[in-house]
Amino acid sequence: MKFLGNVLATIIGLFVFCMLFFFGIIFIGAIFGGDSEGVTVKEDSVIQLDLKNINYDFAGKYEDPWVTVFSDNAKVGVIDIIHAIKVAKTDNDIKGISILNQESSLGMAQSKELRDALEDFKKSGKFVLSYANVYSQKAYYINSVANTVYLNPVGEMEFKGLSSEVMFYKDLQEKSGIKMEVIRHGKYKSAVEPFLENEMSPANREQVTALLNSIWSSVTSDISKSRNISVQGLNEIADGLLARTPEMAKAAKMIDVIAYEDIYHNDIKKRLKVAADKEYNKISIIDYTKKVLTTSETVEGDNQIAIIYAQGEIQSGEGDVNTIGEGSMRRSLQEARENKKVKAIVLRVDSPGGSALTSDLIWREVELTKKVKPVVVSMGNYAASGGYYIACNASKIFAENNTITGSIGVFGILPNFSELSSRIGIHVEQVNTNKNSAGYSPFVPLDEKFKEVTLEGVEHIYKTFVNHVAEGRKMTFEQVDAIAQGRVWSGSEAIKIGLVDKIGGLEAAIKEAALLSKTKNYSTQNHPEYKKDFNDMLSGLPFMKTKESFIQEIGEENYKLMQKVKKMQSQKGIQALMLFEISIQ
Repeated sequence: MKFLGNVLATIIGLFVFCMLFFFGIIFIGAIFGGDSEGVTVKEDSVIQLDLKNINYDFAGKYEDPWVTVFSDNAKVGVIDIIHAIKVAKTDNDIKGISILNQESSLGMAQSKELRDALEDFKKSGKFVLSYANVYSQKAYYINSVANTVYLNPVGEMEFKGLSSEVMFYKDLQEKSGIKMEVIRHGKYKSAVEPFLENEMSPANREQVTALLNSIWSSVTSDISKSRNISVQGLNEIADGLLARTPEMAKAAKMIDVIAYEDIYHNDIKKRLKVAADKEYNKISIIDYTKKVLTTSETVEGDNQIAIIYAQGEIQSGEGDVNTIGEGSMRRSLQEARENKKVKAIVLRVDSPGGSALTSDLIWREVELTKKVKPVVVSMGNYAASGGYYIACNASKIFAENNTITGSIGVFGILPNFSELSSRIGIHVEQVNTNKNSAGYSPFVPLDEKFKEVTLEGVEHIYKTFVNHVAEGRKMTFEQVDAIAQGRVWSGSEAIKIGLVDKIGGLEAAIKEAALLSKTKNYSTQNHPEYKKDFNDMLSGLPFMKTKESFIQEIGEENYKLMQKVKKMQSQKGIQALMLFEISIQ
């Protein structure tokens, strides 16, 4: 026994040593490895705008430094990138921007803000050049801002307009015996329509058509200005697929040069007056942004504007960079409200919604904060359903033209397997002390009394939601109800019906916050700072891996499907959520 005890102690000792060695190496690498202060911006440099690993407006801050070390994001957000481009405009060492890698997961509103920043950068007289083997529609929207657009001789371009596809499961439910019991308010609440019908309702088709047309109008308007092609001409190109080959794209004036990548780089060298056999100086946008963030950090002054990022689905709990939780959001609002140095708050919302209860808790904190100091909302890609719930009572609301907002409606979904259970020979009986003590069971048919009580709850939340909007937007209940019912609107439509005050991005919202608080000289501080334990980061061991490597293993489409299933499983209680997605490739 003593021998076995010694062997066990040796094994444990080796394990502890290996773990300490492993984490020690990582810690040293984290401290001395990726030091942004070591990044040098050489004279006559060109920024390489690679957005492959940039996903969120806010890359996140954590109280636990170990979480920051092991976080798999680039430590840089879209807003940081935009700020860096603004700095590069007046940086004498930066001569231009090269857009070479076209992979990006940015949404349309993020793409718009980035595009505006590149447009402003060009005003300095510096160049923006773009090259691709293939231009997707979304990539071209960003790249069309370039002074010169290049395309590979055997490449292609996608420019055909927008489309939305919806799958319906009514027949599948009847054949499989698995039914989704739906309880909703709002004739436009299309999130649950696929479980109720086999085809799109007229109301849903109406809203999707209006939304797509509005977003497409915004896209073509921007491209028209950059490429000097009329909107009518762009629609003719899209209708006839007249830019699908490099030759057709050039003839349509959608691109400027058909060439291989080496020609593209040689043209950059000519602009920089670098010899053909020499390399020109390059710096990645991530390295440049980290350098900017390091060198531009200022001591917190007496006048601050707090920027609180609410991004992802709204769920209970602390929340993190992917989800909006009442823990981090309420804490950030409370701290900003009580901090005398903070003169105003900008709430940056990029969310399709989620838990109605959590949305209301955050709404309440905004309401309390607004009584003390101005709260301005800046809408990103989405501020829909619960995302609009937490925004509706702000002092002012900003959105981009292609922001998706509204979706003021409520629903509940309950999976029911009673028919399937019966088919395969599973029978369920219940014993109750009271008439309604059993509640809901997925293995028995939905009780009408339970359905009645649940619908009552849905109606109550809907009325509360509409009342909050009416109060925040200074409208009547009837006025809000007429534009609610779960319908989604683009930012350009929302401003016409009173859901949004002004069109503009985050920078415009910050300026408005400073104006409302009568603050001239100020610094900005990003929030929240998430309370995430290091144990959370280790929960996946020994199978811990980055998101990128996992996607590579199972495929991007399978990963997205898995994430959707995971989100559906995590949804508890009544939802104020826009479930359908518009993905522009």
